[in-house]
Amino acid sequence: MDSEGGIHRNTIKKDSWMTVLTLAYQSLGVVYGDLSTSPLYVYKSVFSEENQKITTNEEIFGVLSFVFWTITLIPLIKYVFIVLKADDNGEGGIFALYSKLCRNSRVGWFLPNSQVADEKISTYKKDSITCQPAFNSMVKATLEKHKVFQIVFLILALVGTSMAICDGVFSPAISVYSAISGLELAISKHHHKYIELPLACFILVCLFALQHYGTQRVGFLFTPVVITWLLCISGVGLYNIFYWNPQVYKALSPYYMYIFLKKSQRGRWMSLGGILLCIRGSEAMFADLGHFSQLSIKIAFTSFLYPSLVLAYMGQAAYLSKHHGKPIGFYVSVPDSIRWPVIVIAVLAAIVGSQAIITGTFSIIKQCYALNCFPRVKIVHTSSKIRGQVYIPEVNWTLMVLCLAVTIGFRDITAMANASVITVMLITTILMSLVMVLCWYQSVFFAICFILLFGTIEALYFVASLIRFLNGAWVSLALASVFFVIMYTWHYGSLMKYESDFHNKVPLDWLLGHGPSLDIVRVKGIGLVHTELVSGIPAVFSHFVTNVPAFHQTLVFLCIKSVHVPYVLPVERFLVGRIGAKEFRIYRCIVRYGYRDIHKDSIEFEKQLVCSIAEFIRSGREEHTVGVGVLQNDDNRMTLVGISPAHTEGIRIWEDEEEVPLRVPSPVEIRELQSSIKKRELQPSAVQRKKRVTFVLPESPRVMERDTQEELAELMEAREAGMSFILGDSNVRAKRGSNWIKKLLINHGYDFLSRNSRSATNGLCILSASTLEVRMVCHV
Repeated sequence: MDSEGGIHRNTIKKDSWMTVLTLAYQSLGVVYGDLSTSPLYVYKSVFSEENQKITTNEEIFGVLSFVFWTITLIPLIKYVFIVLKADDNGEGGIFALYSKLCRNSRVGWFLPNSQVADEKISTYKKDSITCQPAFNSMVKATLEKHKVFQIVFLILALVGTSMAICDGVFSPAISVYSAISGLELAISKHHHKYIELPLACFILVCLFALQHYGTQRVGFLFTPVVITWLLCISGVGLYNIFYWNPQVYKALSPYYMYIFLKKSQRGRWMSLGGILLCIRGSEAMFADLGHFSQLSIKIAFTSFLYPSLVLAYMGQAAYLSKHHGKPIGFYVSVPDSIRWPVIVIAVLAAIVGSQAIITGTFSIIKQCYALNCFPRVKIVHTSSKIRGQVYIPEVNWTLMVLCLAVTIGFRDITAMANASVITVMLITTILMSLVMVLCWYQSVFFAICFILLFGTIEALYFVASLIRFLNGAWVSLALASVFFVIMYTWHYGSLMKYESDFHNKVPLDWLLGHGPSLDIVRVKGIGLVHTELVSGIPAVFSHFVTNVPAFHQTLVFLCIKSVHVPYVLPVERFLVGRIGAKEFRIYRCIVRYGYRDIHKDSIEFEKQLVCSIAEFIRSGREEHTVGVGVLQNDDNRMTLVGISPAHTEGIRIWEDEEEVPLRVPSPVEIRELQSSIKKRELQPSAVQRKKRVTFVLPESPRVMERDTQEELAELMEAREAGMSFILGDSNVRAKRGSNWIKKLLINHGYDFLSRNSRSATNGLCILSASTLEVRMVCHV
């Protein structure tokens, strides 16, 4: 898969059935690694010592009936047949649903610097509905009118994301610990208590320590391991069904659920908290949708995973129905002759499932970071071919410490994961019902039925998980609360900072009134002034020129922002405009990324930035030029500059000390530019050039005007002299008279996160060697 052209991946998937089946095969190792290991701990969690002991087959059949219908209703019907259809340009997850809502209705509260021009992006597509029911339009207008609904949607997205991050803490611990629990049957109990915990911790440490290598190094093993595991548990299940109790299929009747809950004892309700673990990992079907396709995920689940899980649970129930009062767990139902191989396969499957969850957690945090809802962290892309594989060092080691803490400090780890698992699903149900009304314009009655059916089931499980609050469920809620506070504080502080910058921006007349020289010395080079503003002059620039009366010969006000789409095509990434007259040599460049886009490295980004400005100069604002479109901005006209990944359609840049291109498309124009540069090089200079910069122009029947040649020549000279990056950093403080909550969030929370997070240049693709930081105090 191309790391840049993510939008075109669906066309590849639809080429043939062989491609679909290949993707279905691959999805088994990436998507279903966590869900496939659930038979290891479900029955053991349901019939734990704190809950109840097995006394009759009705209890066993009741649990099996609950497990069967839970797997059928939630993963199969809800996710496979309904939720997967709500993709966001092929992407899934809670952020995809939220992004879809933000595009189809003005309920978003993430990105304050959005522009009307963003809606012109080809991937910024809305659901085209010709006839919008009046009641749906009224609901949409009501939600857009009241800001409280926007805040509620934001909180729902952040809460769901916080719970999903918590799953990255608990899932590895649960899977690995449950997988090695079979050692208690293979070795003596005396040795087992000294081996199990250290071995689990050792596997977890190794798992997190290897994350920086990326999934692609060992990813080819994922699918064979999961397939072997599924064949193993389904084979053991079939053996137990025919050997112990062939009548176990009767337990699939919902009647046994009624029998199980007929006696409303506290232990029975606590058992539901263990049953919901059978669907842990179902959210990955939707969250990992971007790497595969709807059809491939549906085929893998319905044809292989679903029957394997059903056979595995039926086999355990058949065995337990004939062994009342004996130890409960997956491994007790495995024949002694194959127990050791099954333990080895289970450990490998647990590692695969944990790896997928950890990688998914990195991807979730990258989305939060892109949408300004997570502190600045270092994001490393571990694969140049697969877009979603990222590594975040700070998050990785934090997850490892938390994972080891819950493994060592708590016995019943499964009780902790219950609340986080079901909360994510419940929020998905709520957002999905809104998508049906606001995006698909389905009947409100249909949306109500959807939320009543699945929301009631998930709410029942959520209440059941809270019953075990003191047994460990409080850990997941407390941890999720910490992540939520961090994300909300960062988003709130960033929003207040942007609003302050917007209100304090310098009028454009202030800059243009100084004339072409700006009344300051213009030194050689390109000066990049970073700002989050898409219009106006940031206050940090006036603060800088007031104290340092010198600036570069070429000024670029650079805004790098995210939009409510997963990917932005390279040809639609750069918006370039001119501030003032040509002789000012001042430009505004807006670089747009999607929340799943990969930011190029600094050198490549600098080349694309300079090429986009050069292409803007060469095009001469011609609206009919290929790859260039004109869009209106508050201060000036912004031009959409098409820069292809290989720079074949626009201006290309050539940097070398001695060599020059042997063959260029337009030798006449290049000769004119080179002659202009050579005249400048004849002038004495105390600084030796480190590299020669030449623009390679495409074929053009039009001869450039002299002022265009001079402007390109100056840009070439400035690029050769080097770039400097001007970063404005504000110490944000709450205004006097603010309430105590705002003071707590801004003066303490946001200030602490700002001081302990990465520099703002970390995610801006700019070399830090030539960075100037201008600090100001900002009262919000």
